Amino acid sequence: MHRRSFLLAILGTVSSAIHAADADGWENLFNGKDLSNWVNVNCAAETWKAEDGVIKCTGKPTGALRTPKMYENFVMEVEWRHMKSGGNAGIFVWSSPIAAKGVPFLRAVEVQVLDHGYGNTDSHTTHGDVFPIHGSTMNPIGRSRGSRSFPSEQRSKPSPEWNHYRIEARDGSLRLSVNGKEVSGGDQCNWRKGYIGLESEGSPTEWRLVRVKELPSSNASAAESAPEAQGHRPLYNGLDLRGWKTTTPERWKPSDWELKLTPGTPGTPLWSEAEFGDAEIIFDIKVNKKPEKEPTVLLRKPGGDPFRLALPMLAPTGDAQEFKLGQWHRVVLTLKGSALTTVIDDKQISQQDLPTATGAQRSFGIEDNGADLTFANFYLRNL
Repeated sequence: MHRRSFLLAILGTVSSAIHAADADGWENLFNGKDLSNWVNVNCAAETWKAEDGVIKCTGKPTGALRTPKMYENFVMEVEWRHMKSGGNAGIFVWSSPIAAKGVPFLRAVEVQVLDHGYGNTDSHTTHGDVFPIHGSTMNPIGRSRGSRSFPSEQRSKPSPEWNHYRIEARDGSLRLSVNGKEVSGGDQCNWRKGYIGLESEGSPTEWRLVRVKELPSSNASAAESAPEAQGHRPLYNGLDLRGWKTTTPERWKPSDWELKLTPGTPGTPLWSEAEFGDAEIIFDIKVNKKPEKEPTVLLRKPGGDPFRLALPMLAPTGDAQEFKLGQWHRVVLTLKGSALTTVIDDKQISQQDLPTATGAQRSFGIEDNGADLTFANFYLRNL
């Protein structure tokens, strides 16, 4: 055969194979080159990267990378491997768009991705557990404990070998096949429509052949579906204070997904470098020890005086209100024009007008009053 004809024949075969795959309904979630089809939920920029045809994850901080769209009924195929013995990761199915309150994880049904070195116990295995987390529910099939489904066989391979997962999600039922055989799953899952996420949890992992074939919808109700993503972007990277500024950085301790304020002599406020007009700010807060003053967040225009908003976590006298020591609370601040609405744990706490001097563009800050506080899950959404 003439060389040109031979090359055209090869290209035609490749093209036919690609079109056949498309026609068969498979969607490649990873293009082999970059992460343009993924959303970094709460990790550092360097946590996830595309290199050598695989998705590489450092495992630090704990967090997630998710799809930009939601899925309901689908078949997913993915290959993964841990780069160190005892590695921990997972796949979030039907997940929330941002982290659940007080944790770095997404609300979801989790498909466990553990290396053999992590060990097998009565509470977990390294061969493909399936279980709901942080608000989701599921009835496990087969061997189980609580709501966790344990695999019927031990089929996963140890680091650094590759493993193949096939996840079938239909009408609220999930089945996991490990290296070619179904081993675990659950029924009556809620949510049963949501995002798909890959988990970072302390150890380097690699992912490849990440693809999904959507199946016909069964019209999950709003109560059975995760909320639609609203464009929140993380303000804290889980590793350091990039994106923030203070003249007393030693007072703030990045600790994986948490950001801790050290109790002691008060320092200067911690300010976001991000500036915004109308916006929604989300963060989680935990009061670890009775404070002398209520935790206070700040809003200011560049060069202006800050507006102080005290959060009624505990009264200065120590009388507990609705909020408990050592318990996570989610704060949502909504700014529209001069109006500021404060919601804590889904309950509106206050609505007030900001001083005109605050200006249209603002930055967000946390006052350092010397208290023992822990923060997490900072998100900003422009309105």
